[in-house]
Amino acid sequence: MAWRVGVDIGGTFTDVAVMNEATGHTGIAKVSTTPHDFGEGVLNGLRRAIEAQGVVPAEVSFVSHATTVVTNALLQGKGARVALVCTKGFRDLLELRRSARSDLYDINQDAPSVLVPRHCRLEVDERIDAQGEVVTALETADVNKLIESIRLLNVEAIGVCLLFAFLNDVHEAEIGVRLRAAFPNKSVFLSSEVLPEIREFERLSTTAVCAYVGPILDSYLRGLEIAIGRLGFPSLYVMGSSGGVFDVEEGLKMPAMAVESGPAAGVMAAAQLGHQTGKPNLISFDMGGTTAKASLIENGDVKTTSEYEVGGQGNVNRWMNGTGHPIRVPVVDLAEVSAGGGSIAWIDPGGALRVGPESAGAVPGPVCYGRGGNRPTVTDADVVLGYLNPAYLLGGRLAINRDAAVEAIHTHIAEPLGLDVLTAASGIVEVVNHSMADALRIVSVERGYDPREFSLVAFGGAGPVHAAALAEELDLGEIIIPPIPGGFSALGLVTTDLRRDYSRTYYATIAGADPKVMNDLFLEMEQAGQAMLGASGISESRRRLTRSADCRYVRQAYELNVPFDEGPITAKALDQLAKTFHTRHRHVYGHENPNEAVQIVNVRLTATGYLPRVPFTADASDSGPSLPARSVWFPQGGEVKCPVLTRGRLREDGKAAGPLIIEELDTTVVVPPGWAAEVDDRGFMILVKTNNDACREGKE
Repeated sequence: MAWRVGVDIGGTFTDVAVMNEATGHTGIAKVSTTPHDFGEGVLNGLRRAIEAQGVVPAEVSFVSHATTVVTNALLQGKGARVALVCTKGFRDLLELRRSARSDLYDINQDAPSVLVPRHCRLEVDERIDAQGEVVTALETADVNKLIESIRLLNVEAIGVCLLFAFLNDVHEAEIGVRLRAAFPNKSVFLSSEVLPEIREFERLSTTAVCAYVGPILDSYLRGLEIAIGRLGFPSLYVMGSSGGVFDVEEGLKMPAMAVESGPAAGVMAAAQLGHQTGKPNLISFDMGGTTAKASLIENGDVKTTSEYEVGGQGNVNRWMNGTGHPIRVPVVDLAEVSAGGGSIAWIDPGGALRVGPESAGAVPGPVCYGRGGNRPTVTDADVVLGYLNPAYLLGGRLAINRDAAVEAIHTHIAEPLGLDVLTAASGIVEVVNHSMADALRIVSVERGYDPREFSLVAFGGAGPVHAAALAEELDLGEIIIPPIPGGFSALGLVTTDLRRDYSRTYYATIAGADPKVMNDLFLEMEQAGQAMLGASGISESRRRLTRSADCRYVRQAYELNVPFDEGPITAKALDQLAKTFHTRHRHVYGHENPNEAVQIVNVRLTATGYLPRVPFTADASDSGPSLPARSVWFPQGGEVKCPVLTRGRLREDGKAAGPLIIEELDTTVVVPPGWAAEVDDRGFMILVKTNNDACREGKE
């Protein structure tokens, strides 16, 4: 028997998902997240998995981890002390940024804080031009001075980003050799290794981010790897933001790859669920303790983007220009809002009810948890309305104080607004639902898709509680509740593949492109990808190298990524690339211009190592004891006495119409009036509308 283990750190709970490779059986262990030391929560979760799920560490074949260390360091401004080396005259580029602002009409807004202070940004006298030719040679004496200056700064990491190094890295490489020899115990990141792509500011920002978080990620992962090794587990893999895992050494070469690892894992798990159920068009919805995330999966394909910013003030919107620090790495294309079970409800100066972005998190948590929280949250509202068990959660391990939740909502929301407690609680839920529905619209309607053509996959500890209300708002007709929904992102960690993305800038029109140069660029990336997969022990039969190119019309400023056919680059292959780009442009923007010249900007390669597929199943064989019915408040008709079932009981009883509550160890599923629920042969729960016409009339 062999097991796979995935560990995902959330804002409130740390989830450990386990999968039996022989049977596909899945299980979960949940422990409280430990913000003071995330590694402690990981180890607690692994010990809990050993105890509760019968996992034997010696029988574990694969351990994967989604970490929030990189994101937290950027959001909290607690990264490493960094020296940044730039071409003479360009050290202020990190501060000048682009002209984009998150709020076009707010003239008082401040740009995100600069990761590297000015006195730690150093210059060298060298110059390479836009054709990659050396204009001013790098002098040895300048490098010697640079080393002495860095020595005086006492930094923990060094980043190097020289002008046009993506075309010719001769000067960066020379500086890198000297710095690594002079500072063998410090991390050195070269932009030509991190991101050999056009756009100076984005390349500089990505390099600075890697240097800023690199030492912290290094310390965390190496310490964690030693600790889990002592428990008997194998080497650790890390989830990347593009939807694949990589080993620790590969991750430390490019720390920015680990920024959105947790949310990416959930989307990849949703994609596999779609493959198993024969439903390739899905919208994944993940609601945890602090945030809610949505992503669209079309024909089984998970979309990625490299337009991404992190670390902005208030974490407003990581896909909005001007909110944070740009990092040019592939990231699963998702929309994220500060709306979770721990999101705090409050009244703004105008007397309007607001929810979030501030969260009670794991400490002190919602008021009903009895851990010191005193401000009402979404979870408190869910308890008061009867959606969540008013006595306990997590199978009885987490006691719930409903009276404390009632008092908090009464004091902070109901009384100031002149409402009764139930109406105030329903208002909190309605506000947060509207916020999360916006995330679903961003990935569907605003991308040109009709959400009614997709099924909603709801997971996260709070996702199934609110899923039906969101589906009503977007007129979705079907919801899928996967196995271990409260730890589904952790489950995604054990079902995904190894992946690493490579890129090179090649700036030419398709008509003027040199096939030999392009073949050489792809060959260079393919060799790097093969070496990475080989080092991870992936057999050649399980490797795949996928090509693509960033293309645009000549006068455009930004590109679309389009697939590139396999095989040698020829004139015919380039013509096909142009046709593919025109089609893609029409799909995204609604128009195309076949007579306009198409320009290649970057070529990309994705190296994937496929792990053996293990279809996961939900354990719904045990119906469990009958649960007492309870009063639940629904906007369709107020308080209703609702039956409360388990997933196993629902499977035995067959299709059941709402209103209905289904309780599981790691989540609660709310089935409102007008919906029905059933469990299929694999243990997946399906919710379907039973009164589509009535729902539409109610909205109109």
